Amino acid sequence: MTQKIESPQALASYIDHTLLKPEATLTDIEKLCGEAKRYGFKAVCVNPTFVKATREFLKDSEVLTASVIGFPLGLSLPEVKAKETELAIRDGAREIDMVLRLDLARTDKWSEVEADISAVVKAASGYPVKVILETGLLNENQIVEACRASERAKAAFVKTATGFLGRGATIEDVQLMKKACSLEIKASGGVKTFEQAKAMIEAGATRLGTSSGVQLVTGAQAQGGY
Repeated sequence: MTQKIESPQALASYIDHTLLKPEATLTDIEKLCGEAKRYGFKAVCVNPTFVKATREFLKDSEVLTASVIGFPLGLSLPEVKAKETELAIRDGAREIDMVLRLDLARTDKWSEVEADISAVVKAASGYPVKVILETGLLNENQIVEACRASERAKAAFVKTATGFLGRGATIEDVQLMKKACSLEIKASGGVKTFEQAKAMIEAGATRLGTSSGVQLVTGAQAQGGY
């Protein structure tokens, strides 16, 4: 069923409040978590280094701790991605956003793509895994096949982009992903206005990854970022 978003405040429960810049400090992460608690965002998404601190900052709240794996290139060895996932879960991550192997996807090596995802899903010990496709660097057929491989590997979500490479999310990407599989869809990369966020959800996105969460729910103008 198509979701209807009537106000900026209604976006809060869809938002993974995100800070993945390499220059981010612990002070920045603490501020991020404070914002997430204040506005009632779904999750805070950080690099693995900050998972333990994020979990502590978010204690006594319902905001989830999420971590990226193999970020932003996706080229870590499967064993490394699996270990990184295991450690993130140990430190308190309750959702995992992993980056797809683009070289495999662009050469139609779908059994290897599936195996790479499966290793992370197994290491996540039942917690949801979101597979970042980097849709701006794939053609339509590759997006469809990547969604299907993610579904076979028992991921929970497919996700548009890292926000670091190529273009970010588009409505067309979300619509195509929704048709390709029955997984949940996270739109991320360049979602900076209420109108964009609303359109993504109405197209089928069930989660939004953005560093502009505060601006989105307050109706302010977002500047730069993921």
